[in-house]
Amino acid sequence: MSASEPVLMGRKRCLPACPNPLFLKWLTELRDQAREKGLKIQYTYQKAISSLNKYPLPLRDAREAKILQNFGDGICKLLDSKLQQHYRECGYDTAPQREAPPPGGAEDKNPHSKRKDEKTGKGIPKKRKRDYAPQKGSAGYAVLLTLYQDSQMAGSKGFMYKMELQARAQHLCEKSFTTPEVGSKYTAWSSVATLVRRNLLIKTHSPARYSLTDEGVAVARRLDSTERGSEVLSEEEEADPRVVDLTVSDEDDQGEEEPENSTATPSHESLAGRLEPCEGRLLAGTFDIILCVDVIETTGGSGGHCKQELVRELKKNRVQFDVRKLNVGDFLWVAREKSAPASGGTRTRELVLDYVVERKRMDDLCGSIIDGRFREQKFRLKRCGLRRPIYLVEGHGKMASHLSLPESTLRQAVVGTQVVDGFFVKRVQDVRESAAYLANMTKQLAKMYQNCTLARHSRELDGDRRDDVEPFRTLLSFAEFNEGAVKNKSQTAREAFARQLMQVSGLSGDKAAAVLQRFNTPRSLLTAYDECPNQAAKEKLLSGIQCGRLQRKLGPALSLTLCQLYCTKGALS
Repeated sequence: MSASEPVLMGRKRCLPACPNPLFLKWLTELRDQAREKGLKIQYTYQKAISSLNKYPLPLRDAREAKILQNFGDGICKLLDSKLQQHYRECGYDTAPQREAPPPGGAEDKNPHSKRKDEKTGKGIPKKRKRDYAPQKGSAGYAVLLTLYQDSQMAGSKGFMYKMELQARAQHLCEKSFTTPEVGSKYTAWSSVATLVRRNLLIKTHSPARYSLTDEGVAVARRLDSTERGSEVLSEEEEADPRVVDLTVSDEDDQGEEEPENSTATPSHESLAGRLEPCEGRLLAGTFDIILCVDVIETTGGSGGHCKQELVRELKKNRVQFDVRKLNVGDFLWVAREKSAPASGGTRTRELVLDYVVERKRMDDLCGSIIDGRFREQKFRLKRCGLRRPIYLVEGHGKMASHLSLPESTLRQAVVGTQVVDGFFVKRVQDVRESAAYLANMTKQLAKMYQNCTLARHSRELDGDRRDDVEPFRTLLSFAEFNEGAVKNKSQTAREAFARQLMQVSGLSGDKAAAVLQRFNTPRSLLTAYDECPNQAAKEKLLSGIQCGRLQRKLGPALSLTLCQLYCTKGALS
């Protein structure tokens, strides 16, 4: 170093957050655009941003970025085109890393620029990070505001379920939470992932529970104060005597007055208002009854020829049907909206009728009894949410003579399904009679529902209780029904305990349900066994539990079996 060259003293400058600010800016813009359109490439851009943030050296062009992870030819080509445009606008003597020069660069070694900053006394202002504030009418705005308002109510649980949150927040959101717009497969609910990622929302348990974090409460409080401020302004305008509403007549004002001694008897109007779902109702004459056929009943598996014959027979009977994946049952019927949605609207709505059919050929019935699927399928049909399960038994007589189980056992299983489980059992001879029965059911259901107004019912919000008053019918949406009937979904301790009990020989679904009413979990049952004074009391603990419609007692034999199962340490002999 020469003597004439000034010596720069002081602390070492901090490294910039990213030596390539322009590339980082362009990738962030591309990611945000893809997120607004609901494209999955947003995740690729996010991975590229993470790789770029970890790279400590400046890049002269996008070709050098190929050494980084998640930088493919497509991203590099986009960055090169933006870089060329930047050169045309700002000149070729500017480089992508000039905006945030690395330490030891030419600009740092220039003493005149440092003196100039010292004379002005003004440091380079840092950009303040903007607080997240979702736009009014967006999904994030609706979800945050609804959760905050619910938390301020007396008796609040502190969380909300998905269906409950969607129903309460829908009026604050311009887009639907449940059905995507035409041309897109994403709904407004997709934005909830952004809230979770920003640590404004937390998702726990199964089924999912949503609640606000401390940061989310702060953001929602600001949104709520803004919302209340706009409401106060609108109320002041309404209270101004100079403002006159020309859309309301004197007759309307008189009609809104209600008598003081009005009774609380339910009516069609009150029921319709209470059952009105967030997506509206299907009025009489605005929907078609469609038969839904499980895809397994048309292709694959054993009996492929019979499955193809079933499709041909349905077409021959002019049945309007749709093949799709059903998580429970083989056939069911949906009420599908007739009119196609307008441009920019939502998809066609579908509500599931209360009838579901499980089709069993005699060989399939025999196999399901042997491997345990028979009881498990009946158990899932009972709790699927549809109130009219039907067992369609195909083939009997000589067809059951060559099977591994005797015909009397198969007949007993069919009769037990009808008498004990309460299913409607329909016996047919072959696949042609099955198709004819399904065609006849489709016609009868179309007549039955032709004058009804259908409203959506949510099991998560209202449970399994449904109050139907003619001409209103409450039905599950197909999406909720099929999602709730997933076979291998995560289970609660109560559900796992029920499945465990039903593996015991002689313990039916009704008996397992009776045990669950007394003891919800294995822990509660083991605690009750520990409190028994002696072994005899343990063996008789469950014998007095009443089961089924006839309220018969569980009995000492099953009580002893369960006692041995849960009280014996080590392997059972």
